[in-house]
Amino acid sequence: MATGRTHRPATRSRGIPDATVARLPLYLRALTALSERSVPTVSSEELAAAAGVNSAKLRKDFSYLGSYGTRGVGYDVEYLVYQISRELGLTQDWPVVIVGIGNLGAALAGYGGFASRGFRVAALIDADPAMAGKPVAGIPVQHTDHLEKIIKDNGVSIGVIATPAGVAQQVCDRLVAAGVTSILNFAPTVLSVPDGVDVRKVDLSIELQILAFHEQRKAGEETPMETAVGDGALPATAPRGAAADASTDQGPDGDVPAVMPA
Repeated sequence: MATGRTHRPATRSRGIPDATVARLPLYLRALTALSERSVPTVSSEELAAAAGVNSAKLRKDFSYLGSYGTRGVGYDVEYLVYQISRELGLTQDWPVVIVGIGNLGAALAGYGGFASRGFRVAALIDADPAMAGKPVAGIPVQHTDHLEKIIKDNGVSIGVIATPAGVAQQVCDRLVAAGVTSILNFAPTVLSVPDGVDVRKVDLSIELQILAFHEQRKAGEETPMETAVGDGALPATAPRGAAADASTDQGPDGDVPAVMPA
């Protein structure tokens, strides 16, 4: 079977925009679920809803693949699964190494979704000598001293970094020097890589912080800071007598309050 070192995805050469490429896995996940239920065809509206995008954007994305569906019928589910898998390079065998076998690295090693999506965990690598030889998810952990040889022997072009932030850049540099050209980074730090190397960052704490931001905003909308009173707006929590102060304090032109409500 072909390996990732000798075959690259065709998306860039076909001029598919990065935003479209980022949505292709969403379509593939939705289509795979339909395929598992033996659904033969799907409309753009149904598939867009399942993928969480609007149907116009979906049709535009599929036009880059040369797939336009059939009016009144929709898209052939199995063909789209194949077509998107081919564009993403998932019809090949992509050997992957995971560096850093702590709790997160071990969880990634045991993730069953890799194999079903065209990825094979070729090696687990860790700097702790006590981990060497220890099986994790059925794969023996190897020491970082052998990183370069492991990458060469397995034809690896994709590396996953699940190390502490302090050593992530050093690991990244070694991966790149050994021939890895795509990196999935779980370490909470920004990696510096040369041109020609792709990095995708996954930071769970940042995602949670973004959710916290939205939760705070939703809470604020439920208890607004200001309410309309009469012809003017006053803070809902204004102290007693604030209305009188606001009506008497005048601006430089003498016709508006010096401090206007936000």
